[in-house]
Amino acid sequence: MILIRSILLLAFALLARCQITYTGCHNHSTVEYCYGPDGEETPLTTYSTPPPATLTSAPDSIFNAVTTTGSGQTTAVTRCVLQDSEIVCINGNGEEVFVEASATAEPPSQYTGCHTHGEEQFCIAPDGEEVLVLSLEDHSDEHEGHDDAEEGEGGGENCHFHAGVEHCVGAGESESSTESSPTCNLRKRDYDIPLRVGTLFAVLVTSSIGVFGPIFLNQLPFGTVGGIALLIMKQFGTGVIVSTAFVHLYTHASLMFANECLGRLSYEATTSAIVMAGIFLAFLVEYVSHRIVLLRAQSSDGSAASQTADRETSSPDKTAPQPTLATFADHHLPSSGLNQNTYLSVLVMEAGIIFHSILIGLTLVVAGDSYYITLFIVIVFHQFFEGIALGSRIALLSGSRHPMIHKLLMATAFALITPLGMAIGLGVLNHFNGNDPSTIVAIGTLDALSAGILLWVGVVEMWARDWVIAGGELVDARLGKVLYAGLSLVSGMVLMGVLGKWA
Repeated sequence: MILIRSILLLAFALLARCQITYTGCHNHSTVEYCYGPDGEETPLTTYSTPPPATLTSAPDSIFNAVTTTGSGQTTAVTRCVLQDSEIVCINGNGEEVFVEASATAEPPSQYTGCHTHGEEQFCIAPDGEEVLVLSLEDHSDEHEGHDDAEEGEGGGENCHFHAGVEHCVGAGESESSTESSPTCNLRKRDYDIPLRVGTLFAVLVTSSIGVFGPIFLNQLPFGTVGGIALLIMKQFGTGVIVSTAFVHLYTHASLMFANECLGRLSYEATTSAIVMAGIFLAFLVEYVSHRIVLLRAQSSDGSAASQTADRETSSPDKTAPQPTLATFADHHLPSSGLNQNTYLSVLVMEAGIIFHSILIGLTLVVAGDSYYITLFIVIVFHQFFEGIALGSRIALLSGSRHPMIHKLLMATAFALITPLGMAIGLGVLNHFNGNDPSTIVAIGTLDALSAGILLWVGVVEMWARDWVIAGGELVDARLGKVLYAGLSLVSGMVLMGVLGKWA
C-alpha cells in the first residue's frame, strides 16, 4: 500500500511539473537554472561535467522553453565581457554576439528572456531593460553606416591654425576621396568679447614697455653700464628681427599660399618671389634716399668751395686732397654716418614691423577661444621682443635732426599698431573669414613683403653693419664685448624662433 501511494505521488508530481512553464534557462557551473512562473530561479538539472559553452534550453515537451528563429539562439546569452568598450556575449550556437547596451566597467554576466521583434533579437538585462543583440556581421554593417553618417554631418573635423587663421579638414569628405577636403566657409562661433578687449590693453602696455624702455634707458647717466645694456638690447633686437623675418613672416606667408582654400598655385615660388621683392624695395628706398642726401651734400659743399675760391687771390694748392663722395657723407650726415642707425634705416625697419604687426592684431582677435589664450601669450612676448629691437635702434639716433619728440613719435606708432589691428578685428569679428581666397592673398602678400623688408634691415643694416662692415662697433671690439654681443644676438634668434611654434 505504501509503495502504491509513493508511486501515485511521484506521478502527480511529474504531471504537475510538465504543466509548469520555465523560461530564461542558464548555467551556474554544473547546474542548470530556469525561471519559474513566480520569477524565482529554480535548479532543474545537475551535470556531472560542465555543460557546453552555451546554454541549451530544456526539451519543449517538458519545459515549454522559448526559442528564436534562424540562428538557433537560446533564451539567454551568457559569458558577457567588455571588449574595446563593447559588450560581447556567447549565444546558443557558440558564436559571439554584441549587445547594444551602455558599456560599464563590469557588464552583467548574461542577458536572459531573449526574444525577437521581426528580424531583430532582443534580450532582457538584469535591471529589466530590453537590449538589442547583434551578430558579428550585423554589428559591422551598423557601425560602418554610423561612421558614414557622422562624416556626412561634419563630425570628425580636424581644426588647427595656420598663422592664427583657423583651417579645418574633414567635412564633406566623400567615400571615394583619399584626402580630407578643407572647410573654407565662414565659421560662426561665440567669441569672448570682454576677454579680447582686456587683452588689447595688455598688448598695448607690453609693446610700450618694450619700445620705450631702451629710449629712456639711453637718457640715464649710467655711463659704461648703460652702454653695455644698450648694446645687449641692440644685438638681441637684431636676432629678433632676423628670426621674425625667417621663422614668422616667411613661414606664415608660405602657409598662406599653401592653403588648400586658395587652390594649387601655378607658380610654386610665389612666396620667395614676393620676399625678394620686399628685399629689393627696402634696398631701393635706402639707396635712392642716400644718393639724394649725398648729392645735396655735394652741391652744398661745392657752392661753399666756389665762394672761397673767388675770395682767394692766390692759386689753389692742387696737391690738397679733393673731396670725395664718402667725405661729403661723413661731413654732412649725422654723426652715425652711413654705417649704422641712420634715420632712414630705422624708418624702413619700422615700416616692415608695422605691416605685419597690424596683421598680428587682426589674426589674434579672430582666433577661436580654445586657441586664444595660447596665441595671446605668444603675441605678448613677440611684441615685447620686437619693441626692444626697434627701441634700441631708435635710442641710438643722434644729432639735432632727431630730437626726442621724433623718437617718441616713432615708438608710439609701434606701440599702437597691434592694438589697432585688434580693434579692427573686433569690428569684423563675425564677418572675417581667414580662409577666403582674397583674404589669403592679402595676408600672404603683406607677410612676404614684410619678411623681405626685415631681412634687408636685419641682415644688412643691423647685423652686417655692426659686425663686418668698416666702422661697425664690433668689427675690432675687444673679445669680451664680442662674446656678450654674440650671445645676445643668438639669444634673440633662439627665443623668437621658439615662439614660432605657436604663432
